[in-house]
Amino acid sequence: MTKIAVITGSIREGSYNQMLAKLAIAQLEAHGAEVTEIDLATFDLPLYSAAIEANDFPQDALRLKQLLTEQDGLLVVSPEYNGSIPPLLKNAIDWASRPTGDEGLVALTAYRGKAAAIMSASLSPFGGLRGLMHLREILTTIQMVVIPDQVVIPAAHAAYDSDGQLKEELPATLISIATARLIKVAAALND
Repeated sequence: MTKIAVITGSIREGSYNQMLAKLAIAQLEAHGAEVTEIDLATFDLPLYSAAIEANDFPQDALRLKQLLTEQDGLLVVSPEYNGSIPPLLKNAIDWASRPTGDEGLVALTAYRGKAAAIMSASLSPFGGLRGLMHLREILTTIQMVVIPDQVVIPAAHAAYDSDGQLKEELPATLISIATARLIKVAAALND
């Protein structure tokens, strides 16, 4: 069974991106993936600093890196902050990219050669697209294979019904397509 981690770049209660992540998790599971949901609110990660890394690598950074290392793929659902991604998410990505133990400087064991998919929900008419462009670049830099499919939910404040389901069929279909593709690529890369 293909293992996929899901990280949401927002920890705000009622977050539209958390709602999107829940829908994507349901699709990943429906397509047969084993899903590990990673809640960044449960990790105590100081802002990355080489001095902190050298003196006392944070235990939660090690825990996050281990969780990601055990996965075949990664789905990142992120809000857009001023045209980019939230510092909470960037900091988590950075900590998990750092070498530990006997690894070399560019080991990237949590990420290298694994599949990734990206999604965003935003109040804007662009659905977080600008932030996803930065996220795609970051994930590619840490040697992930980011699938071309991506999901954006514009006008997110009006996109969901009272049960947290998307009102429109098109974005729901795109979630299904992207999650199926993520699993397929992750499985192929894991062979």
